[in-house]
Amino acid sequence: MAIRVLIIDDSPVMRLLLREIIDGAPDMKVAGTAADPIEARELIKALEPDVLTLDVEMPKMNGVEFLRRLMKLRPMPVVMISTLTEQGSQTTLEALELGAVDFVPKPAGHSLEALKQSAEEIRDKIRGAHGARVRTLRAEAPPSAPPASSALAAPRFDPRRLVAIGASTGGTEAIKEVLTRFPAEMPGIVIVQHMPETFTGSFARRLDGLCRIRVKEAGDGERILPGTAYLAPGHSHLSVRKSGGLYVAELSRGEPVNRHRPSVDVLFDSVAAVAAQHAVGVILTGMGKDGARGLLAMHRVGAWNIAQDQASCIVYGMPREAVAIGAADEVLPLPDIAGRVVARLASERPALRSSRA
Repeated sequence: MAIRVLIIDDSPVMRLLLREIIDGAPDMKVAGTAADPIEARELIKALEPDVLTLDVEMPKMNGVEFLRRLMKLRPMPVVMISTLTEQGSQTTLEALELGAVDFVPKPAGHSLEALKQSAEEIRDKIRGAHGARVRTLRAEAPPSAPPASSALAAPRFDPRRLVAIGASTGGTEAIKEVLTRFPAEMPGIVIVQHMPETFTGSFARRLDGLCRIRVKEAGDGERILPGTAYLAPGHSHLSVRKSGGLYVAELSRGEPVNRHRPSVDVLFDSVAAVAAQHAVGVILTGMGKDGARGLLAMHRVGAWNIAQDQASCIVYGMPREAVAIGAADEVLPLPDIAGRVVARLASERPALRSSRA
């Protein structure tokens, strides 16, 4: 049965463009369109769509306020349509915190050609949202750093240790859940989250205000320091190399891998090459298979790898693929991952495995 989508956007042009993209796929169709959240509220009751696409900025009630009310009263899969601006990125991150499954950047000027180039991405995100686990909004308070009493104990770490994390759909909240539980004293951490370049800086700054560790967007040639997490910029692959015994971030605008740049596989492959058994790999919620092959490369050289379990994933795609090919040593619910990472980092004698499929 086709996925039934309700489009909510105040722009007639965007409604038309999105309709053409959605109706152009054999497995989905537009159930209806609304110009504002007030109209959408009635259509949701009447049409019972499977997925909503929701514009961030609209008259009468903005998209985030509508989403907040929707996720309290009638939680359902939502893909946000967001502008590629600093304000747009901040608002989109807030929407993801409230329970939106994913987002699609809106091209400048509502360009037909630019939107058509994103047609398959839009369809994929609607498909992913349809199969996603929807979170129910409970908390009223804005996000804040957890109290000091919730911090994990910080053992001493081998300076050769390195943590590599990859995520996609649902990953912004999953990464936040993991990083906010880490103590300030951690080895260097490198992260790929599938996200456009105008959003990664905002995401890093948001995390930096919530975590005990420092969080920043990675810079090319930047030394990877303890107690700091480095997020791949949305325009570049992030890999790790060694220079004088130190880990260094390296950025590349090479071709997309698994349709992504940055790619989790690129990061994990590099970590396997330079950190081997001293690394801990984590693959979190996300659609597709990016990261599974790279995690297997890490596994083969002795890294300890953790995959998020199905029950806690928004989309159980990337972790499922990693588990299926034998790349994960453990499969854990999201709240348990940070503690297990710290425990493995404190292990003094990582065992090098022999290569196996």
